Amino acid sequence: VQLQASGGGLVQAGGSLRLSCAASGIIFSIYGMAWYRQAPGKQRELVAHMTSGGVTNYADSVKGRFAISRDNAKNTVYLQMNSLKPEDTAVYYCNAAHLRQFWGQGTLVTVSS
Repeated sequence: VQLQASGGGLVQAGGSLRLSCAASGIIFSIYGMAWYRQAPGKQRELVAHMTSGGVTNYADSVKGRFAISRDNAKNTVYLQMNSLKPEDTAVYYCNAAHLRQFWGQGTLVTVSS
């Protein structure tokens, strides 16, 4: 199983980024997919989640700014991040869960003020 995250980078506050996570080795369509993040010195936290049926939920801190989506034909989950803030700076990890869970390697997002 491999979850390959990409799309991180350096962006100014107010800017946007789109993260992607391509999955292989799993039946992608039956997995719940999520994005987590971990800032320096902090615990990993859930950012956004989408069930296999398309139901979403978001951390309060990102509601209205971030959107999770998935393309089952491409085995890929996305995180569109708009109106980025310096406090969004973190390593972002994708996660796949269905009886078992798997983690991607993380992609760094840095938001400058």
